[in-house]
Amino acid sequence: MTPGDLLPPWEVPITPTLVVSTAIATRDFQDVHHDRDLAQSHGSKDIFLNILTSTGLVERYVTDWAGPDVQIRGIAIRLGAPAYPYDTLTFTGSVASVEDGVAVLDVRGSVSLGDHVTGTVRISSAPVVEEVAQQPSAPVVEEVAQQPSRNHGAPPPVVEEVAQQPSRNHGAPQ
Repeated sequence: MTPGDLLPPWEVPITPTLVVSTAIATRDFQDVHHDRDLAQSHGSKDIFLNILTSTGLVERYVTDWAGPDVQIRGIAIRLGAPAYPYDTLTFTGSVASVEDGVAVLDVRGSVSLGDHVTGTVRISSAPVVEEVAQQPSAPVVEEVAQQPSRNHGAPPPVVEEVAQQPSRNHGAPQ
């Protein structure tokens, strides 16, 4: 991977099902992502992709290209034109820089109206064990345990599930 390398284009057909299902999957219940009539009453042409979906698609674009062992170190995006159903979202990208094992990729996702999403993704090929070791895991467990509304008063199985989830280091030793 060297600066100037191009990522191959990736086209994503935007369907109403994609817009609605990904909005629901990301718990984004804003009406502009699932109700055409309400979206139009708010001045939009149609329902449109939410930012969480756009972020996820950017991440998938990069990891499909870089491989499953790559570690996403950061994603910084900016949204532009809305991505409406029956359009195609086309991703392109390039390697902007590589320094100290971290590559910065410029990524663009365009629709017929222009750029839907632009930004950068920082990746590394090796797990960053030092950073993971510095992230406290106990406060996450405590935080969930203190939120009774999530488990509707049920005792700690939720706490145990959170504690057993694999960390973000993709299996690297802590």
